[in-house]
Amino acid sequence: MPSGIILSSVDALIDWSRGHSLWAMPMGTACCAMELIAASFSKFDFDRHGTFPRPDPRHTDLMIVAGTITRKMQPAVKRLYEQMPDPKWVIAMGNCAVSGGIFYYDTYSVVRGVDEFLPVDVYVAGCPPRPEALQDAVLQLRAKIGQESIGPNTFYVRKQNLPQSGDPR
Repeated sequence: MPSGIILSSVDALIDWSRGHSLWAMPMGTACCAMELIAASFSKFDFDRHGTFPRPDPRHTDLMIVAGTITRKMQPAVKRLYEQMPDPKWVIAMGNCAVSGGIFYYDTYSVVRGVDEFLPVDVYVAGCPPRPEALQDAVLQLRAKIGQESIGPNTFYVRKQNLPQSGDPR
């Protein structure tokens, strides 16, 4: 193949651009928010993955829920999610966002995971998870977006460039 010529479909180009330009709305509600903030510092540099934090839900396509969600906060979080334009994705970061954490068993007001009211695409376990785990979640989400299509209910099986378990190092 001569250099300088790229053959692709419009669908693959759109999927690639969606995955490489995620605008994230941080939803830090508890101690996991500190790790979410640390992820935006220069040491971890999410910008090189094409992930930029933005506080406005109308300009974002990724919501990162980090921390405990209570029943009182649930309608506000859902309202912010509904204000995001389609397509949109959710990352649940930390044990409290994934399953309610240790606070679910001691109180009646904690939601047992954000997947009770939001469709979660990637779960990040840990209490609190490190920023490297959030970076891995963003890369997993990029791989998931790369397999989606702009057509309704269409998915592709594309070879990913990410290392998989069992790959030689």
